[in-house]
Amino acid sequence: MKRWFTPAFLTMLTLLIGIEIIARVFFQSSLSGRFEYGYSPTAGFVENADGTVNLIRAGGRPFWPQKFSMPRPPGMFRVMVIGDSVPRGPSLQASYATQIGEKLRALGIKAESLNLAIGGNGSARSEIILRKALEYEPSLIILHADNGDEYEDEREWKRAQEFKSWHPRNWLMKSDFIRRLYEAKTEQIFWKWIPAQVRLLSDVNDSGNKALAAQNPAMRREWDERARRNTAASIALARARGVPILLLTAAREHSDDHGGLYLDDNGMDDMVRPMLGKGVYFLSMKQILDATNFTAFYTGDGTHLRPAGHALIADAVVKLLLKDKIVAVGK
Repeated sequence: MKRWFTPAFLTMLTLLIGIEIIARVFFQSSLSGRFEYGYSPTAGFVENADGTVNLIRAGGRPFWPQKFSMPRPPGMFRVMVIGDSVPRGPSLQASYATQIGEKLRALGIKAESLNLAIGGNGSARSEIILRKALEYEPSLIILHADNGDEYEDEREWKRAQEFKSWHPRNWLMKSDFIRRLYEAKTEQIFWKWIPAQVRLLSDVNDSGNKALAAQNPAMRREWDERARRNTAASIALARARGVPILLLTAAREHSDDHGGLYLDDNGMDDMVRPMLGKGVYFLSMKQILDATNFTAFYTGDGTHLRPAGHALIADAVVKLLLKDKIVAVGK
């Protein structure tokens, strides 16, 4: 006993307890959902006493920082965009979510648009965000429908479930203070000092695992079915609340056998068409971009859009909203 409970040990223990209390009191919101890997129902949503909501970069769900009123203001047309890194955009201002709001306001429509997209989110984690978003009285949900992130959804689900266990390897991470150090180490401080080739190694390995899984026809069918099922569930949630939902299907650049480029929707257009009906609308990135010199609108990876590409998508959305009388000029 004398060997362990020395004044130095007790001082250190008291210090750690004090730091833990501080971490839980002052950093709880930013750590919310850190080890639920996007499967928390509330991470990133901070509801304030004054009736406003902040979207924040929580550990488990790094939204673009935004703020809005919890009850939708009278006459406000509120658009909420949900999806992966494509609708998230290169910046909040450049994203088609933000540009939709700007274009509607330019027409004299009282409107606001919120970007709730998170990089790497597949259909399951998008559904969880959609479920929470519906509590804030959106006038329209835009769901960026894709089946390209199902691998990430499954991987993060397994991580979240594994961390819930009380296996000894997880004990230290049950401390909010230790979690904060871990977050700083991996995402903010030391990680940035590591050479890029080393930092990218885990991403390369994971991309390789995803590519191998994608070559398995049974796995591809499983991902497609999961995307179909979760998209249908998201539609059902919106319909139950009486909220119109626009399905905007993804498209990527691919090379043909002769080195030419074409757009591929990975079967998403055909997948969502049977889901259309009252209150459910549809736009295809492939159809929007096919009539253009689409290579100019994509970044080098063939998946993500440049700001001009986001502007093109926003134009198509606003055109649909007016054509189908989802919103009217002067309202």
